[in-house]
Formats: sequence, structure tokens, C-alpha cells
Amino acid sequence: MLFDYETYKIIWWCFVGVLLIGFALTDGFDFGVGMSLPFLGRSDTERRVIINTIGATWEGNQTWFIAAGGCLFAAWPLVYAAAFSGFYIALMLCLFALFFRPVGFDYRSKIADPRWRGTWDWCLFVGGLVPPLIFGVAFGNLLQGVPFRYDDTMRLTYSGNFLGLLNPFGLLAGMLSVTMLLMHGATYLGQKTEGVIAARARKAAVGAAALTTVLFAGAGVWIALGIEGFRITAMPEANSAFMPNAKTVVAATGAWLDNYARWPLMQALPVAAFVGAGMVIVFTARRMALAAFLASGLAVASIILTAGAAMFPFIMPSSLAPGSSLTAWDAVASHKSLAVMFWVVVIMLPIVVAYTGWVYRVVRGKVTEAHILENQHTTY
Repeated sequence: MLFDYETYKIIWWCFVGVLLIGFALTDGFDFGVGMSLPFLGRSDTERRVIINTIGATWEGNQTWFIAAGGCLFAAWPLVYAAAFSGFYIALMLCLFALFFRPVGFDYRSKIADPRWRGTWDWCLFVGGLVPPLIFGVAFGNLLQGVPFRYDDTMRLTYSGNFLGLLNPFGLLAGMLSVTMLLMHGATYLGQKTEGVIAARARKAAVGAAALTTVLFAGAGVWIALGIEGFRITAMPEANSAFMPNAKTVVAATGAWLDNYARWPLMQALPVAAFVGAGMVIVFTARRMALAAFLASGLAVASIILTAGAAMFPFIMPSSLAPGSSLTAWDAVASHKSLAVMFWVVVIMLPIVVAYTGWVYRVVRGKVTEAHILENQHTTY
């Protein structure tokens, strides 16, 4: 095998992070466009313009989510099992909300009835709003710890419930997720449309960027002063295979800042998030649509990286029994499995990225009302 076990554990932490960021950057603006649809489009034609900005690419973008889920199952099987036990209802709500997207895109324009089309517009809104909200709430709960534990025979017990996930910090994280993807979607619309739609998108981008900045700052202060983080105080050799209960973990206020003190260069991540959101406002004001979209991508990626860097090596901390927390060291598949899948990712990921780039090159350019009116039966 090319690397030792510890190195593969770190590599797979990075791989999963790359896939999640890829999902947020691509399908993220799809969600943002969907949740802004009823508000930025004032007529049927305007709403069709908005829908068709993502109509050719949303399915491909969603494969990043599927790939991330597959890697989670393959690389971190214990996390996959624990997450579906603890977040089952939330994940089912997310799945049902995602159902609205394919049927909404395909059925909306089948009947020229305002009530029919208006209903599907709101279905697309739900499909754009609910998944980011649930993902954000889930991540907010990960930062607080999830109430689960393993016994001596590695049987999992989860003592939480769905309503318990809707705590103040979880809802704050959910709102941050919604606003940052709304910002991303609005900047995307700003450079894919023109006229009144682009003007409304610019206003939405500025407002969402400002809210994202405030919520991100508030979440950071809350994490530093009001939430107990987790730190490992003792564990077996990281290059070995061991069960979660073999380590010792303590919860302490400010523990999520340990990595930033240990590796000061990581402090560039939250700074980049604030800079990206600020540049969205600046570039949008100057009508630099593509630059605003790229700045939005920087902000989204940096926010995710900020949280991920703070948690490393924790993946799913336990508030009920901190020693049962799942980390990059003990929640992973076997050494051989990680090694085989490493080559699958190394070969396939560049192909996916290249294909995605080619697709966006093919569909480049703005979507206009004239284009929709001239292609009534071939556009959404």
C-alpha cells in the first residue's frame, strides 16, 4: 500500500471535505436559486428564466451529494450508521424535500395554468430551502455533540429526538447555511440573467452576504464562549486500528479553538470567509457579476473549512459519552479498503471535475426572456 494507515485516515478526511465543498459550491447555488424563485421572478416568463439558469446542470450538481454520501458510507461506516440513527427524521425530511426538485422542473411547464405553475414554484422553493436548513442544523448539532454512546459490545444507543435538534445554536447554524447558499444562488443569477431579474438578484446577494457575515460572526463568538468543544486527551497510536471507546475525550468551553492555536495559519480560513462575503457586496455594487460569484464561492468554501478545521479530528462528537465520539482515527474502514478507494477517487475525481467544467462551458452565457419565448417547448 502506498501510505500508512494514519496517512490514509487524514487523506480521507480531506477527500470527504472536498466532496462536501464541491456539493456546496455546485448544488449550493441550485438551492439558492430555488429558494429565491418565488421572490425574484414576478411573472411566469421571469420564473422560467430563473429555472432555466440551472435547468441544464442541477442533476449533475446533485451527484456531488451522492458521491459524498457514498464516501461517507465507504470510508466512515460507523459515522454513517450513527448519523442515520440520530438524524433519521431530519434526513427523511431532506430527502422528501429533494423529491420536489425533479418533479418540479419536469412538470411545472406542462400545463399553462397559473395555479399549477405557482404550486410547483413553491415546491421548488421548498426543495431549495429545506435541505440547506437541515444540513446547517445538523452541523450545528455536531458542534454541540450528539447524544449517543457505545456500550462495551459496540452497540449504539441514541437518546435524542428530532425536536432536540431544533435548539438555538442548531437553528443559528441552519440560518447561516440558508443565507450563505442564498448569497451563492443570487450571485449566480446575477451573472446568468439580465435586466430586472439581475437587478433583483444583486439586491438579494448584498442582503444575503450581509446576513451571512453577521450570522457567521455570531456563531464564532458562540462557539468560543458559549459551547463546549471536545478534545482528545489519550488514545492508542493513530496508525493502528481501534474502537472509539479506546480513547479518552473531555468536553471544555473553547476546545473547538484548539486547532487554531496549534496551527495559526488556519486562522486564514475564517478571515477568508469574511473577505469573501465582503467582496460579494463590493463586486455586486460594481456590477462585476462573475467576480461576485467567485467571491461567494470563496466565502462558502471558507465557512465549511472553518468548521471542519475546528472539529478535526472529530466527525461526530458524543455529548452523552464523550469517549464514544467518532473521529477520523477510529471511525474509518480498514487500511486496505481506504487504500483501494483512494485510487478510485484519484482516478475518478479529476474526470468528474473535467466533465463538469466541460458542461458549464457548453451552457455558458445568459438566459434571457427572449430565449424562453423562442423555445417554449424545449425549455423548462
